[in-house]
Amino acid sequence: MLEPLWRLLDHLLWGARAVGATPLAVTLRLLRYPYAVLRDLSRGQVNLRAMGLVYATLLSLVPLLAFSFAVLKVFGAHRELEPVVLEFFRPVGRSATALTARVMEFADSVSSGIVGSVGLALLLWTLIGTIQKVEDSFNFLWRVEQPRSFGRRIAEYLSLLVLGPLLLVVFLGLAHSAIQSAAVQTLAALPLLDRLMALGLAIAPYAMVTAIFTGLYMFVPNTSVRALPALAGGLAAGVLWAATGKVFTELVVYTTRLTVVYAGFAIIVAALLWTYLGWLILLVGVQLSFYVQNPSYLRLGLTELRLSSVELEELALKVMFLVGSAHTRGEVRWRVNDLARELGMPGIAISQVVSALERAGMLTANDREQLVPARDIGHIRLRDILEVARNQRSGHATARGLAVPEVDALRASLERAWRERCGERTLRDLIEAPA
Repeated sequence: MLEPLWRLLDHLLWGARAVGATPLAVTLRLLRYPYAVLRDLSRGQVNLRAMGLVYATLLSLVPLLAFSFAVLKVFGAHRELEPVVLEFFRPVGRSATALTARVMEFADSVSSGIVGSVGLALLLWTLIGTIQKVEDSFNFLWRVEQPRSFGRRIAEYLSLLVLGPLLLVVFLGLAHSAIQSAAVQTLAALPLLDRLMALGLAIAPYAMVTAIFTGLYMFVPNTSVRALPALAGGLAAGVLWAATGKVFTELVVYTTRLTVVYAGFAIIVAALLWTYLGWLILLVGVQLSFYVQNPSYLRLGLTELRLSSVELEELALKVMFLVGSAHTRGEVRWRVNDLARELGMPGIAISQVVSALERAGMLTANDREQLVPARDIGHIRLRDILEVARNQRSGHATARGLAVPEVDALRASLERAWRERCGERTLRDLIEAPA
């Protein structure tokens, strides 16, 4: 039912009024970002991902805390996690303290007997599976088709599970020591600085949430995420977390129907609802950071991209021409995102064509994700490039090949025509030809 509204807003935000440097045009271009995020939310795919992560959280929350306890017990700092868990459940209201105590009790009892036991393997499997689901959701929103390899996943996930709790506790310890230091206490005695310090302590939890979100946005997707887009998504998610937490707390406190209907299960229902909202906020920040780094996707969104055969042929030739030309002239080599900006196409379209050309042995990427010809451009024929573009499969079943002489004759003549036009011309001939 909302599609007519989205079409109207699409026409407004990408129409003639959004062109130029006037205040109205700049405002309309900025409004494209919240528009794109809200449009994607209304179509349900982001919401489904958030619901799936709620289920994963139920399975992994206690094992995660238990593993963190086991790591931090070595340093005698395992109780430092309690304020973090309390902060996560704070929007639930007065039940947050009881819920935190119960979770910490479970995690403490589990961690006491798990290190060195066979159950450690099961616990790690649960945690790695949950982190993999988070990575898959991030990759989906970042349009990343190639996940991390199995070896990279195991190494990076275990590093995160071991170093994450340590870094968090070190950060909290340094912050606490700084606040309790004599210099800060002396400054806090001054009236103005006292108010500033109180304000800083009030916003510190949200700043920590923003920092954690920004770090996740940079390192979880299996692609290169720049700092500024990650920070933009982290700030937006941090603000949403704070605002939604306040509203949710008020609803839980002042809504008596939840307790009447669900009785003793009301705390579980509230925790589930808040966990869902938390994952939804996290994924909204992912989506925003993706759009900030890839504004060419703002209009397309999560819609499946389908290019015509003509567009695929043209795109394949242009990609090979630009990559081959930069390689021949010693210019800066192209990346997928650079090609998307230059050609005015969504990055997923470029990525699909580049993947097909890589499989055909015409392109390859170096360790910095820069594209170069896979072989001498004098040995890459134009008709071979067109063959790659024309024969990309959608994955559906092919027709059973019914012979229709009239149609077959026409198709054969068209095939001969374009092959004769290309002849034996190569990519080098195309690059070196006069404009």
